[in-house]
Amino acid sequence: MSDHIQPAAPSAAQITEPVTKAWLNRNVLGMGLTSFLSDLGHEMATAFLPLFLASIGASPAALGAIEGVADAVSSFVKLGAGWYTDRIGRRKPLVVLGYSLTASTALFALATAWPQVLLARALAWLGRGIRGPLRDAVLAESVPADARGRAFGFHRAGDTLGAIAGPLVALALVGAGANYRTVFWISAVPALLAALTFAALVRERRRLPNHTLRLWQTIGGLPSRFKLFLVGVGLFGVGDFAHSLLTLRAAQVLTPALGAAQAGTLAVSLYVVHNVLYAGASFPVGALADRFGKRGLLALGYLLAVVMNLALMAAGPNLASLGLAFILGGTVIAIEDALEGAIAADLLPEEVRGTGYGVLATVNGLGDFLSSLVVGALWAGVSPAAGFGYAALLSLSGTLVVYRLR
Repeated sequence: MSDHIQPAAPSAAQITEPVTKAWLNRNVLGMGLTSFLSDLGHEMATAFLPLFLASIGASPAALGAIEGVADAVSSFVKLGAGWYTDRIGRRKPLVVLGYSLTASTALFALATAWPQVLLARALAWLGRGIRGPLRDAVLAESVPADARGRAFGFHRAGDTLGAIAGPLVALALVGAGANYRTVFWISAVPALLAALTFAALVRERRRLPNHTLRLWQTIGGLPSRFKLFLVGVGLFGVGDFAHSLLTLRAAQVLTPALGAAQAGTLAVSLYVVHNVLYAGASFPVGALADRFGKRGLLALGYLLAVVMNLALMAAGPNLASLGLAFILGGTVIAIEDALEGAIAADLLPEEVRGTGYGVLATVNGLGDFLSSLVVGALWAGVSPAAGFGYAALLSLSGTLVVYRLR
């Protein structure tokens, strides 16, 4: 049986402008630049966040709680935002608002205890929750159906180039004498530029509003294949912890041999390698998926997450094993981010695509919430191996469901 998933047919009643034939168009370029700037600011703020939290007395469980609660807040608004824009026929204003709120990570600079970091992170992730499904819907509607893998891969590559530049800029600032709080404040500049870039460069396709859409009826009427896809994504997501824990794990195992300062710098450097792989793999993954099919490639990415977790379970003060975990982690995110959205676009009718992306993002966010909390709690209460073993088991379950998707 072919690995390809046939795209859903467009709805002429809902769309009043044709899709441009060129996939690398103004919208795709504009969204790529927006994501580069947004992730530049975000990663500047979060590259040293685990070390900043440790400096104010927070535990690994606190980091897991911060990541998990922020993801949960994000999830609650994703669903409503996607449905609401299907209903009113406009997405762009809310996307710009979402990017503006994401700059709230700069407020880490004011924190003296970890609950304050949680509040700032939650506000930023509220913005991320608003913007994510709406931006993905705009992106899916900006290119032909047979080029969605490339478009999503290109967008994620821009996203990750920012994720590479962010830690490098943060390292340079700290190396020049800046403290963590100064880095947090500076991170607001590219984050706010991202909102301005989206507002200036991205043109939203005109859509007819549909005020008859009801949230739960619309969700219940989503295609059955999309719902099965959500099961696989959800299972994987419950094991898909925030990758900032990779940095913490590396610093933990390297500190006895190297000391805290050198171990922290090396851990952040490994995270840069992680993001280089993420950026480098995103577009090739999308291009391969357009050519050979998305489902099998996504299942392979999920399987690599299992291997990454096994490597983290066995990790010691050995750069080879740690490097393997970071390399696999970057590759997994490249595959996951490029293909989950592209597959969703193939499975969803255009008139409810915002709602569908909202449901997908909510499933992912709730999975991340549970995963980050559980992995952090198992790490602190039992052992790091227990947390990563749990993540490996759930990742394998998601792999099997997605692989069997017809």
